[in-house]
Amino acid sequence: MAESMKGLKRTHRCGELSSANLGETVTVMGWVQKSRNKGGIIFVDLRDRAGILQVIFEESECGAENFAKAEKLRSEFVAAIVGKVVKREGAVNENLATGEIEVRATEIRILAEAQTPPFPIEADSKTKEELRLKYRYLDLRRPDIQKNLILRSKIATTIRAFLSQEGFLEIETPILNKSTPEGARDYLVPSRVHPGTFYALPQSPQIFKQLLMCSGYDRYFQIAKCFRDEDLRADRQPEFTQVDLEMSFVDVDDVIDATERMVATVCKEAIGLDVQLPIMRMTWDEAMNRYGSDKPDTRFGMELTDVSAVVKGCGFSVFTGALENGGSVRGINVKGEAEMPRKKIDALVEFAKGYGAKGLAYLCVLPDGTYKSSFSKFMTEEELKALVEAMQGEAGDLLLFAADRNKTVFAVLGALRQEVARQLGLIDNNKFNFLWVTEFPQFEWSDEEERFVAMHHPFTMPMEEDLDKMESDPGSVRAKAYDIVLNGVELGGGSVRIFQSDVQETMFRALGFTDEKAHEQFGFLLDAFQYGVPPHAGLAIGLDRFVMLLVKADNIREVIAFPKVKDASCLMSEAPGKVDPAQLKELFLATIPVTENKED
Repeated sequence: MAESMKGLKRTHRCGELSSANLGETVTVMGWVQKSRNKGGIIFVDLRDRAGILQVIFEESECGAENFAKAEKLRSEFVAAIVGKVVKREGAVNENLATGEIEVRATEIRILAEAQTPPFPIEADSKTKEELRLKYRYLDLRRPDIQKNLILRSKIATTIRAFLSQEGFLEIETPILNKSTPEGARDYLVPSRVHPGTFYALPQSPQIFKQLLMCSGYDRYFQIAKCFRDEDLRADRQPEFTQVDLEMSFVDVDDVIDATERMVATVCKEAIGLDVQLPIMRMTWDEAMNRYGSDKPDTRFGMELTDVSAVVKGCGFSVFTGALENGGSVRGINVKGEAEMPRKKIDALVEFAKGYGAKGLAYLCVLPDGTYKSSFSKFMTEEELKALVEAMQGEAGDLLLFAADRNKTVFAVLGALRQEVARQLGLIDNNKFNFLWVTEFPQFEWSDEEERFVAMHHPFTMPMEEDLDKMESDPGSVRAKAYDIVLNGVELGGGSVRIFQSDVQETMFRALGFTDEKAHEQFGFLLDAFQYGVPPHAGLAIGLDRFVMLLVKADNIREVIAFPKVKDASCLMSEAPGKVDPAQLKELFLATIPVTENKED
């Protein structure tokens, strides 16, 4: 039978006690991690968010009634215990912060009993994630998850304190917005009051924070909840949290300076990491040419080498065909792996195909200086030698090549260098390599829509020297955009915004918007621009990703209290779910039955 707390008040959390509390009478409350009855003496490990504490029950000290209660304790029972802090009689437990002490109990109250949990409540659980997420309220009791969420809270507090000291105002923006084109799919919310119309949950507070700059608030920030209806990955969720900020009367360097000082402060406060400032910068062109990625992992080398000029005119049609079609031939040098088994090389070829490659050419520089290659019969000895020299190949090296359009070559080799480094253990997981990637393309070509689309969003300012090419040569226009990258993961990004009406209208025309369509979608922003808007710029950092990287978690779900799984569902609450037909009727909605297409 559960008892009341009446008359008892917790004096300490379990993990807060130490030798400094010796001789004190304390009241602790928490969950039973485990209980061991050694005949006449009961050892109980009591756990709360601060840690684990060993409690000793002896009938001569706590009395028969309390001892009888202690005998009933099982895993996950909730108990309140009064006792005296003493030195641990047995060996010190160096694995516990409280390992030098124990509490000799004089009173216990069982506040709640518990069924046997479906998996052990312990750090580094080997339980399948699906089961843990189904019982997330139990999974959240695990010390490593609690440690992650406690650190997340500390990081959010540090961010708020830093930005406040820098003169930023925390202002909330609406969750119920108007749906706009560009970007990922919106989550839509039907309006009961306005039949047939819908709100959209925000993908970011972009337009509203720009309006705040128009309104004179100078420096804004928000730890904002955002939503995107897109396919999930290990570092992506349908609802996520971002540290969103905007500044007036600034340019690129001002935003970068404030952001990297905030990041350095967080890293120092959270994990004691000293981030060297200023953080290295690299243009988008340089990042793509060196690493094949606009979010390169710089913890290891294996950079790309463009060998297009070397193989031009060779007898290998895969290389020459790519060059004739306006593409390139590039490679990576996997040092010391010339004798990699063919089975592993074939697996890398299949991996490359997953990123759009038609295949992957390889050349092994054997220890005796001879070559073994998938294409050597199509090239002369001199051509092969020139290719190896261009790749700075040495005896024992494995050279891997991709030949296609640049977009495909970069995608293939960018992913391949990361995969090979992972397989060979070349990545130092104790490193935290930050990087700014700047001067992104303003536009990218969409084969699906057969038009240029904004690489970031339609409010990004082009580089001033490229303004005259907005409509005549949009593919060459660079943006005043910048991303901050950590260990090969995009931590966040932003840009200087367009604040002149004529530039914004040119941007919309370049994206294929008519004036009518632009005003239909963004009229209130364009109207605001008629009333004096300052130059402004901003950025957003993914808080979930930031915490994930700092705690070295493999999955973003390890740092979110109640995450979704890959199909955007919640295994615990079973969201999304069906609703009562009466609710749909009230919203003037009807559902269309989904029929599965069965293959013959």
